Amino acid sequence: QVRLVESGGGLVQAGGSLRLSCTASGFSFENYAMGWFRQAPGEEREFVAASWRSGKMPYSAYGDSVRGRFTISTDSADNTVHLQMNDLKHEDTAVYTCAASSRGAYSYASSYDYWGQGTQVTVSS
Repeated sequence: QVRLVESGGGLVQAGGSLRLSCTASGFSFENYAMGWFRQAPGEEREFVAASWRSGKMPYSAYGDSVRGRFTISTDSADNTVHLQMNDLKHEDTAVYTCAASSRGAYSYASSYDYWGQGTQVTVSS
């Protein structure tokens, strides 16, 4: 059974940090790009970050609004992807969801095969 389970969300003050985790099971972790998306109330879903490998080379990508503040990392041994979020802003408030893609277009939600349930991140001013 394919499953993605996020954890680590919560309430944090602006300028603070949170670390989200997503544990995957039921598929070959190394054959997928792992991504994070977010969606705030009344807003469209937004690409946050993705991580993948080409051969042994690791790659990562970030949405413009989080680049320089957020860092994605993977732990293949534990089938887990993390999102370290620093210098959080009120506009980062959203439900954050991890996903797995085998199609290569990492910034498009339609490219992802599996999705987690999401975890709420709330940043107070």
